[in-house]
Amino acid sequence: MDCPACGGERSSVFFTALSVPVTCNVLHRTRESALAAARGEVRLALCAGCGLVFNEAFDEGLLRYGGEYENALHFSGEFRRYAEDLARGLARRHALRGKRVVELGCGDGSFLSLLCREGGCEGVGYDPAHDPSRSAVEAGVNVRIERALYGPGATPPPPRADLVVCRHTLEHVARPLEFLREVRRAIVASGGASGAAVFFEVPNFAYTLEGGGIWDILYEHCNYFTRESLLALFERAGFTPIASGSVYGGQFLTVEARPSPEEPRPAPVDTRRIEEFAASFGRGFEEKVSFWRGTLRRLRDQGRTAALWGAGTKGVMFLNIMGEEGAAVERVVDVNPRKHGCYVAGAGQRIVAPADLVRDGGGPEVVIVMNPVYRREISEQLASMGARAEVMVA
Repeated sequence: MDCPACGGERSSVFFTALSVPVTCNVLHRTRESALAAARGEVRLALCAGCGLVFNEAFDEGLLRYGGEYENALHFSGEFRRYAEDLARGLARRHALRGKRVVELGCGDGSFLSLLCREGGCEGVGYDPAHDPSRSAVEAGVNVRIERALYGPGATPPPPRADLVVCRHTLEHVARPLEFLREVRRAIVASGGASGAAVFFEVPNFAYTLEGGGIWDILYEHCNYFTRESLLALFERAGFTPIASGSVYGGQFLTVEARPSPEEPRPAPVDTRRIEEFAASFGRGFEEKVSFWRGTLRRLRDQGRTAALWGAGTKGVMFLNIMGEEGAAVERVVDVNPRKHGCYVAGAGQRIVAPADLVRDGGGPEVVIVMNPVYRREISEQLASMGARAEVMVA
């Protein structure tokens, strides 16, 4: 398969997972539905030309994003603080007061609403899977959401944008180069080329490779970016990057760019560092999986009760990769109330509210935290509920 970012033919598969849930964030209302969740194959390939990592086995026809898709993170105080800081920074750097922001893949509209409140600007969101019944747009904020795709051929035509925002969507797009070129064409067609900017945020695959974040490999993510491959993609699509960095404990990458008036001339990408990490990734994956399977077996044999905190993608992948050993985890906790009472895709554990951990008295003896960013927040919440659990970070 040719690279979806540069069209190069020189790619090599370095990791394979044969059966993983196709979507981690669909709300399964019954355990039977969760256990019957569609599965797909992951074959991660590294492009020797531009450094993009992509799932060679990805079939976008298997994915269904709709009203039952739920991945909002703003119910966590830690994440809200990050989002608020991000919104304030974007509003300041791009002087958004009185201007217009467009967000692609806006979900429930929570970040767009926050950005428009902080920036004193108008917002238009685009998301075909937006569910109005779960809208998080604040009252009094000038935001509307189109349940449509953004592009030069959209109906109605996209409005002129001063800033286009796209967070945690590009990694889901099967043809990212084509997508970014469409975004650029839409900006130009709407008259927003002069001075208009874009802000994109994606998972940082260098964090996955270097930090052993193996639970972040999932079918929904058909592309995995490092800073080098992300910047090369934007340049190839006709943008001039003006800023980039890693945020959120190194887990996310950001890039800000403007449409370039000149013909794209992307610089060569040095892929040696990512090639070295990719070569050893499979061994590190197996070692971490073996450690956690052994840990769960010991907990079960010792009769210790365990709960997992985080029913997002990391938690879903952890439980599916653990297989039979995952049965040692009796309950999965999440602060997102929309997930309460649902079941984990592919694994079948029930998702409960934090308060349900101690409702029957005592609480679990071990709580496995899926994201180190939330360890302090979760520990404080457990203490406030009187739960004296050992906290482990997966």
